[in-house]
Amino acid sequence: MAELEGLEFGKSDFVLLDEVTMEQFLENLKLRFDKGRIYTYIGEVVVSVNPYRQMDIYGKETIDAYRGRELYENPPHLYAVSDAAYKAMKRRAKDTCIVISGESGAGKTEASKYIMQYIAAITNPSQRVEVESVKNVLLKSNCVLEAFGNAKTNRNDNSSRFGKYMDINFNFNGDPTGGHINNYLLEKSRVVQQQEGERNFHSFYQLLRGGSDEMLEAFHLQKDPAAYTYTKAGVAIATSNNDRASHRAVLSALEVIGFSEEEISSIYQILASILLLGDVQFESDGESVQILGLEAVNHISELTDTDPDCVIKSLLYRTVATGGGEVIEKGHTEQQACFGRDAFAKALYERLFGWIVSRINSVIEVKDYNPVLHGKNTVIGVLDIYGFEIFENNSFEQFCINYCNEKLQQLFIELILRQEQGEYQREGVTWQHIDYFNNQIIVDLVEQPHKGIISILDEACLTVGNVTDKVCLDSMDTKLAQHPHYTSRKLSPTDKTMDFQKHFRIRHYAGDVTYFVEGFLDKNKDLLFQDFKRLMYNSANPVLKEMWPDGQLGITEVTKRPLTAATLFKNSIVALVDKLACKEPYYVRCVKPNEMKSPVLFDDARCQHQVAYLGLLENVMVRRAGFAHRQPYDRFLQRYKMTCEYTWPNHLMASDRHAVEAIVNHYGFQDDVAYGHTKLFVRTPRSLFTLEQERAAVVPILVLFLQKVWRGALARMRCQRMRAIYTIMGCYKRYKVKSHFWEVVRRFANVRTMADYGKSVEWPTPPATLSQFHNNTVLLHRRWWARQIVKNIPPSDTLEVRAKVAALTALSGERKQWGVSRAWERDYLANVRDCPATSSGFVRASKELRNKNEFSWVLFSGFCRKVNRFNRSTDRGLLVTDKFLYKLEPKKQYKVLKRLPLEAFTGLSVTSGADQMVALHTASQDDVLLCLQRGELCPNQDRVGELVGALVDHFTRVRNVQFPVKVCRSAVEFHMRGKPKRVTVETKPGQAIADFKKSRDGFILLVPCN
Repeated sequence: MAELEGLEFGKSDFVLLDEVTMEQFLENLKLRFDKGRIYTYIGEVVVSVNPYRQMDIYGKETIDAYRGRELYENPPHLYAVSDAAYKAMKRRAKDTCIVISGESGAGKTEASKYIMQYIAAITNPSQRVEVESVKNVLLKSNCVLEAFGNAKTNRNDNSSRFGKYMDINFNFNGDPTGGHINNYLLEKSRVVQQQEGERNFHSFYQLLRGGSDEMLEAFHLQKDPAAYTYTKAGVAIATSNNDRASHRAVLSALEVIGFSEEEISSIYQILASILLLGDVQFESDGESVQILGLEAVNHISELTDTDPDCVIKSLLYRTVATGGGEVIEKGHTEQQACFGRDAFAKALYERLFGWIVSRINSVIEVKDYNPVLHGKNTVIGVLDIYGFEIFENNSFEQFCINYCNEKLQQLFIELILRQEQGEYQREGVTWQHIDYFNNQIIVDLVEQPHKGIISILDEACLTVGNVTDKVCLDSMDTKLAQHPHYTSRKLSPTDKTMDFQKHFRIRHYAGDVTYFVEGFLDKNKDLLFQDFKRLMYNSANPVLKEMWPDGQLGITEVTKRPLTAATLFKNSIVALVDKLACKEPYYVRCVKPNEMKSPVLFDDARCQHQVAYLGLLENVMVRRAGFAHRQPYDRFLQRYKMTCEYTWPNHLMASDRHAVEAIVNHYGFQDDVAYGHTKLFVRTPRSLFTLEQERAAVVPILVLFLQKVWRGALARMRCQRMRAIYTIMGCYKRYKVKSHFWEVVRRFANVRTMADYGKSVEWPTPPATLSQFHNNTVLLHRRWWARQIVKNIPPSDTLEVRAKVAALTALSGERKQWGVSRAWERDYLANVRDCPATSSGFVRASKELRNKNEFSWVLFSGFCRKVNRFNRSTDRGLLVTDKFLYKLEPKKQYKVLKRLPLEAFTGLSVTSGADQMVALHTASQDDVLLCLQRGELCPNQDRVGELVGALVDHFTRVRNVQFPVKVCRSAVEFHMRGKPKRVTVETKPGQAIADFKKSRDGFILLVPCN
């Protein structure tokens, strides 16, 4: 328990201080920092001091120690407040949020990562895959957002240069089901300019130092960041970040999240485009502006998939529409061209960052959620947003950041101080009043309509004419002269820390900040020429096109004037505060112990300033004067009534308050509580802890009793239901079986008289019990249907049908043309119509061979072009019988040149094209390569299918052996005298007939173009 920590570590809760003074507060904070205790409570608020070193307090054992425990059972830790927020969400189905605040370098980003780590560790004990996937994406998103949104500053090596609010959605089991990330005010000006001693965003250095040589070459980049205008300022600056390792981690995280290879490539192409854009230089000859060297522009065009001429035009000209609708091109001055280039670079990076966030949101958003089916969807929000900033040169970005911190401080005052005191007053509980500073006056100074600084800036931006930053400052001095928290050199002439027409000062709750007014109007306008938007929208890269939807508007289309950057930021912060205000808040207040990033140095003055502006002392006073816990009587009674015999299971007293008093008196807590009108207030956590222990001991006993009774009732209901179900199932199954039979009989009643014998009749879907019977019935009908078809085939066509079926099966649809639609003559050499001049001679030769070799019938005959053993091609006659394959010489009365037994052939190969080439494979690896020639019967007949069908049918039906057929899409492989050869098919203009040609590894079959 927290109170069991030794006194040598100081007080674990500032509420326990002897005296609430700044000196004692800082003394206790310093003692705990020196002893390695970086966390301290103020009630339920955690004060965290950046240790500037790795600490072994975040492992699995620590997570297990804090899982499911009450806030005051263990020493102070981030895990304790994380678990408290999770339990409030899960137990009471309340949306909660954890607000992490503090100045830059105080450890806010690390705190948010440890909170996410803890929530991921304690959820999804059943290891469901979809939940683990959501957790992985939520955790990996931090790595990606840090790379593209963080940078090295003078105060912090890993400073968040944007605000982040993440909602994590949970189902009724308390497992994460998704989330949503909102980002606020990315400091995009850092892309083109950094203060001395600072770097650009991490992503640029990670790409240049961690990218592979192939990637950098493809993006036209060098490994040295000093080679680029936008990154050279941060090259020599020492940092604790390892850019190479970080780049690998970011690539891995992008893949885990679900970014495609094309999207990842597009991300880094855009980064490369920005780097190259910074090196684009301009020169002016007095009349026009030109780009110095077009190599960078061509590279940018290639990386963004845009036209080089359009890139040049966008950099040098601005397209404007006149009042009469005429469109003209206005050339830039050299200064305007440089401004446009930098504005384009900043906008590219801002759109890229926003697209990455929206892409992550599309992956982690809750999908297909139905409250009726899935229960209530609860949320834990984690806010990690930039801290209060006071630099030597404070510009528009610091003004917005500090306004954001004012709003968050106002929320803290609203929720912690004002609500605390207001609740005591409403409930009629006696307590000590605490004075606190309400910063509403400062918030109004910035955001009040018509009078606030943002309104004055917007008015100046909308005013036609040459309105400068100095004119705007004069307007602020006039309108805000009487405001107690605003001043300038004009209003305080003796204050020489400010310059005339340059500075104004706001007295923030955290201290006075002097702002340099130069650039305020340009940054508020956030001007980007429409030409750049159209250029990116017209990119062939779909990722870039998606980032610039506003580029589809034509130059003559009238559009509403966009909101200024300050107004957009104000609206987003107001929405954020509204979102936080409707959740139960938990606070982590981060303190930076020194500016040297030292793990041993504690700067009292620095820490005192932070304690003061974070309002921690007032928070301690309110907690000491008040009560640690409060709860409505009905909810308190509902939770703890089982711990007292007078209130279990239901009390018979006059009201819930009397029943609560009975519980309090039963445990002797009378002096540690106060009774309000509707709530019980408990002063110390110990009393609540005692009640929780008693409840934890009783609940298992009650649960067992209820389980026993309910299980018995469930078993009886289940038995009755099962009996009814089985009765219904039996009747229904019999009905389904009968109805299926009736339907089959009805549909197939007249199939004998149908033209297709019922082939077109659709079978009814069978019930599951008849699935095997249905399959057998379908098979029987198919056999009967086939028998009816075969019966009608004339005996003279039987051989042709069998051959065609064999060819269809062997070719497997891989050869489109194989002569299926024509009649197969088989013996073409004996056909008078096909070979009118030579058929009679072949018939005589065929009869002699039949008598001599005693073959029964001819499977196929025809002319062919064949390759002989001397690698020459000649015209030959091919005769295939049921016993032999003959090679004949047509010019010598069909003399037999070679006879091969049919059993010597093991298969054949053909191509998938329209050529007539066939390779007959033999067991002796001396294959026969030939190209069938068409006769006069039809000049475009395909006879390959006929030869294939005849051979396959004969081998499978007569010889009862398989005859494999291979259809080749490219080259046909075969052997000639034991040596492997390849033959390819090529078309040749002017080729009259198909012929073979010798090649390096075999032959080429040259075929005519048509």
